[in-house]
Amino acid sequence: MKVFFDTSVLIAAILVQHEHHRPSAAAYLKADKKNACCAAHSLAEIYASLTRMPGGQRMRGDQALFFLDQIRERLAIITLDEEDYYSAIASAVAQRVVGGTIYDALLAKCALKANAPTIYTWDLDHFRLLGPEVARRVRTP
Repeated sequence: MKVFFDTSVLIAAILVQHEHHRPSAAAYLKADKKNACCAAHSLAEIYASLTRMPGGQRMRGDQALFFLDQIRERLAIITLDEEDYYSAIASAVAQRVVGGTIYDALLAKCALKANAPTIYTWDLDHFRLLGPEVARRVRTP
């Protein structure tokens, strides 16, 4: 069984003080490249989030890169080509998705491309907007 990790779960797994740290970290630590993956785009989202956290939680770039290296070692990284991007956007349009949820649509496209039966996320509402093929896969860790 392949599990897809949304950015929200990976950030929670990294940040010990995050309200969802324990279940996120437990799921992440069970994962390996054979049974789990994430989107290449999530690497940029994680970097952006970790280096812009408020107060003492903010990390330097090299610290964030350390965690990205760990993710790359543990999870298979799924990329999208031009056709995948267009297909994800067209599917989002069909579901009447607007605004920033398009980024969740790109992540969902990666999960579908990987044939992941489970998408771990803390952004349940956004992913459920993306149609039944995505909604039925969405879970919290």
